[in-house]
Amino acid sequence: MTSVVTLGRVTEPASTGKPQLAATSWALLGLLSYEQELSGYDIRKWIDWSMRFFYGSPAYSQIYSELKKLEKLGLLTSRVENNGTRSRRLYKITQSGLDAVTRWAREAPLEPPSLKHPAVLRIALGHLSDPAALKDMLHEHIAYVDRMQRDAATEARWAGADPSWAYAKIALDWADRYYTSERELTLKLIKDLDEAEAKFPKVGEDAKIPWPDPTYWYEIEKQVEAEDAD
Repeated sequence: MTSVVTLGRVTEPASTGKPQLAATSWALLGLLSYEQELSGYDIRKWIDWSMRFFYGSPAYSQIYSELKKLEKLGLLTSRVENNGTRSRRLYKITQSGLDAVTRWAREAPLEPPSLKHPAVLRIALGHLSDPAALKDMLHEHIAYVDRMQRDAATEARWAGADPSWAYAKIALDWADRYYTSERELTLKLIKDLDEAEAKFPKVGEDAKIPWPDPTYWYEIEKQVEAEDAD
């Protein structure tokens, strides 16, 4: 029987008895699979050290919300540690949680990456802006990408000092290469804007913002379908 993947949530058939969890929950269980007790703060720091480069960084509120759900499901346990004037709640994975996340890591179908690229969206809606503003925005994006690339490279280097982080280091090395490539792609976007600037419709020259005729695209769609059929 096949599993269904919907909007970042892996839904297993009811007959298997496997938990239905959001992607963030699987990530949290994965971090706890090292079988050490961690506080919510520890978990957030681990995410900042590694997963944020390739999987985003959930807010504390989301982390604690998911941890509560996982505890109710019996996939982890928690206890409050009192240390003088300070107390903190520590979370530990249960055997059921370890079994579940191991099955997920080995067997769950891989969801397609969900790409939401604000810079490229601004380019696609460039008729609402102008080339100079778009290029300024892209240079800001490059500054962000450079910071992420440097941070990923630093974390990868330090992860290499601990054999238990061997797999994490491979993922961080990938993140280093990803942001290096992202920089090159963004520079190419700027070059493309320079080369195509003369062809851009000028906003404000007319009362209406120019928009491609939908019938033209429907006709193109028919031509593409005809080519695919040949």
